[in-house]
Amino acid sequence: MNEPKGKAEGQENAPNFVHELVREDLRTGKHGGAVVTRFPPEPNGYLHIGHAKSICLNFTTAELAADGRCHLRFDDTNPEAEDTEYVEAIREDVRWLGFDWGSHEYFASDYFQRLYDCAVDLIGRGLAYVDSQSLEEIREGRGDFYKPGVNSPFRDRSAEESLDLLARMRAGEFDEGAHVLRAKIDMASKDLNLRDPLMYRIRKVTHHRTGDDWCIYPMYDYAHPMSDAFEGVTHSVCTLEFAHHNPLYQWFVSHFDFDPVPWQYEFARLNLTYTVMSKRLLKRLVEEGHVDGWDDPRMPTIAGMRRRGYTPAAIRRFAERIGVSRRDSIVDVGLLEHALREDLNATSPRTMAVLRPLKLVIENLPEGEEVAVAAPFSPDDPSFGSRTLHLTRELFIERDDFMEEPVKKWFRLAPGKEVRLRYGALVTCTDVIKNDAGEVVELRCTWDPESKGGNAPDGRRVRGTLHWVSAKHAVDAEVRLYDRLFNEENPLDEAHEGDFTGRINSGSLEVLDHAKVEPNLATRSHGERVQFERLGYFTVDPDSTAKRPVYNRTIQLRDSWSKKKGR
Repeated sequence: MNEPKGKAEGQENAPNFVHELVREDLRTGKHGGAVVTRFPPEPNGYLHIGHAKSICLNFTTAELAADGRCHLRFDDTNPEAEDTEYVEAIREDVRWLGFDWGSHEYFASDYFQRLYDCAVDLIGRGLAYVDSQSLEEIREGRGDFYKPGVNSPFRDRSAEESLDLLARMRAGEFDEGAHVLRAKIDMASKDLNLRDPLMYRIRKVTHHRTGDDWCIYPMYDYAHPMSDAFEGVTHSVCTLEFAHHNPLYQWFVSHFDFDPVPWQYEFARLNLTYTVMSKRLLKRLVEEGHVDGWDDPRMPTIAGMRRRGYTPAAIRRFAERIGVSRRDSIVDVGLLEHALREDLNATSPRTMAVLRPLKLVIENLPEGEEVAVAAPFSPDDPSFGSRTLHLTRELFIERDDFMEEPVKKWFRLAPGKEVRLRYGALVTCTDVIKNDAGEVVELRCTWDPESKGGNAPDGRRVRGTLHWVSAKHAVDAEVRLYDRLFNEENPLDEAHEGDFTGRINSGSLEVLDHAKVEPNLATRSHGERVQFERLGYFTVDPDSTAKRPVYNRTIQLRDSWSKKKGR
């Protein structure tokens, strides 16, 4: 298989600066040799391949230490958007990738009382105050990069008054927007995030875990670093968009007696060609009906990739190979697909399926006679076992494997031409049957009985080999041919006019209702992966039944997109 461009020759894995930093911390004994990381998703949607990179990074970083651990924490401080559905989906995704957080599952909502108590403490020390301005007034007062901030008229409110107001906010006495709690830092700071950021706001919304116990909720910039500190996290690894939040992160944790004191490290998020990776945009694809749900196999969600037939091993290998850096870039999706093909090639049994059937009749094979031929499930690994195929008078071959007027170097079937039926025998096309519309509906052939198994005893050279299924034994199946969802490398490129949904690949899904497959393909379980010989890698869809198997194409055997792009 050809590797996609962009991978340095001989380079298995790209550098990972986070692992390098942690190894140095272990060498010097920082944090007493402890390594505690966390994966902290907000349960407001399904995880995608970008989150998979973060999952792999956080768990493998923890594995660098003998007693390291990685927590799974749900940052559930925004009740309007969060739901237990997403919590369950996230757990499933992390487990599916092969990681285990053990007993270390937490929720930011576990700390609501402790966060509140810490806020009370900050008010008492003159480091926080209740502001009664509107959000618009607060936003205006903070200024911008060119205009310094202006102190709130409530900034010098006494601690006693702020404590009283916060308690009444907590009790539900005020409407949303009446008051907020702000940290008292520096309204003249060049860092806008340090200009008295919000810590609490009133939200009279039912929370998925705490119900209506709370009507004030902590802001992410407050809850996140404090939750890290509560849990004893040593290395708080997040993406680059949070780099400018680092000073605020450290401000909060530095005002309490935490040991260890967590430190935030930022890395470049994953950006892939031919897709979008924003929960907001993915949600739009779902809500507008461009895809069939969050687990649509064309989606870059982990749920969608799992349904498509991706393997955890391929995703983890991909995450290792692209490395971890501090600079944003766009990764060729071909690198992910290459890792997938590598894994599927080694782990998928070979079978045969005919997606667009054309009947082939072997005229010199008597009606009712069957020729049994052995076929291995793997050409290289005997442990896969084998199955018995039945060469019968009527077969199905792929419609694309026949050409009535063959072009130069056509090695497949044509009138008068001899080809090999995979594992079966050599056949020669003797006649072509057409319907009234002039369409080819049936081929008449003869077979060489001496060529059972697929080889000519006289050693004659036959270059074309076709896959096939017996008409008598074949099972009808639905096959869904999935492809890349977008036809542009960067669907969000502003150089292109129009909305990003206008770059959706209209050929990203083709459903074939009358495919013919080997009998063993009707009994495979949901999620099993196979190779349809000559066609690609496929997996059993959850919609599949024994009477009506449904297979999703995971990926073609070769990268057809590079060819389209002239690579």
